[in-house]
Amino acid sequence: GHDRKAVGEAIAAAKSETKRPTLILCKTTIGKGSPNKQGTHKTHGAPLGPDEIQAMRERLGWSHPPFVVPEEVRPIFAAPGARGAATHAAWETTFAAWESENTEAAASWKRAQRRELPAGWEEQLPRWSSGDKALATRAASGAVINALASALPELIGGSADLAGSNNTTVKDQEPVTAENFGGRNLWFGVREHAMGSILNGMSLHGGLRPYGGTFLTFSDYVRPAIRLAALMKQPVIYVFTHDSIFLGEDGPTHQPVEQVAALRTIPNLQVIRPADGNETSAAWAAALQRTDGPTALILTRQGLPQWDDTGLSRGAERGGYIVEREEGGTADLIFLASGSELATCRGAARILGDRGKKVRVVSLPSWEIFDAQPQEYRDEVLPPAVTRRMSVEAGSPFGWERYTGSEGKIHGLDRFGASAPLKELQEHFGFTPEAVAAAAEEYLG
Repeated sequence: GHDRKAVGEAIAAAKSETKRPTLILCKTTIGKGSPNKQGTHKTHGAPLGPDEIQAMRERLGWSHPPFVVPEEVRPIFAAPGARGAATHAAWETTFAAWESENTEAAASWKRAQRRELPAGWEEQLPRWSSGDKALATRAASGAVINALASALPELIGGSADLAGSNNTTVKDQEPVTAENFGGRNLWFGVREHAMGSILNGMSLHGGLRPYGGTFLTFSDYVRPAIRLAALMKQPVIYVFTHDSIFLGEDGPTHQPVEQVAALRTIPNLQVIRPADGNETSAAWAAALQRTDGPTALILTRQGLPQWDDTGLSRGAERGGYIVEREEGGTADLIFLASGSELATCRGAARILGDRGKKVRVVSLPSWEIFDAQPQEYRDEVLPPAVTRRMSVEAGSPFGWERYTGSEGKIHGLDRFGASAPLKELQEHFGFTPEAVAAAAEEYLG
């Protein structure tokens, strides 16, 4: 590994192989050149110190002052830049000729490079109405992707071998292959971490809005790449489906409990767990409008009811909003929910309302977006005077105390799930409207 000639010969041999990848193993000595510390952990994370540095300089025969690039070395490092400058100039000439003949396509290309969205793109977002049949938010997400595909040619993505379940496929479009870069669908294979890393690279290159899907439980495999996307402020979009224990018979190994809470702890990651189709459209809108960091969409496997009073222009774009208002005076209780549990809370609110309780229901699909709203708006949604608050989310209770307060109640899941049909799981773990209403009544005393 320290023999430059040997390394060069290995690379040349690798390039001659056209059918298979090549793995080159370079055996090296850590801290090579340090007389007293090479080959030890002392060269890994701690400074060598002035005496060892001086001894190392003498051993290597390096007489130049610190931070000086010798003149005989400078041209060697400058040569690749010169080659690159010539290649770049040739590219600019080619692009200018293409742009003059393809003005509309060139304008679209430049827009995508600037991460700007085309005029009127929001008009393509699908909407749903009360009375529409139950729809999983993963299916709503697939509808959004396909509705936006023609308006946003830069939108490209796929799944880690779960496209049919994640609903990430752009219909009637070809896959991306080594022979065809014009496709819209990426088949990442069962490689969640690699998928996340590839999405980062695509975003860093620019001109594309990449997305990738897998089950929420497997977000643990993608997490290092998600963290880097957040650190690098790259607007990657993650489509995480099968968002709770309610996916059913796959059992606890596939049923996420702590994953949403864990994702919410990553700085600069925008997490959105929509409650129906309209909130899913709003979630995609928020993800696409964001240019300085990634977004994780948390989507259901099971069908959910649809409503007229949710989504864009209703308040979903603000991360949290009121969907059910109390009648007559101050609320006795505020329900806070995300995702599928919003329907549960709306049902529980009706039960409590019939029993004389004044109940407000707040949908809180995105903590990050809601927390960025003006204090006046947040106080309007969650009045400080109303301290009786109950959050309902079928996952780890971690973090909800910031909204429920010290006097509030968190109705969550502090254990792993179980293998059973959806309705049995809801009843067993207390996530039916009746169970939530009963828990609320006990809380209110």
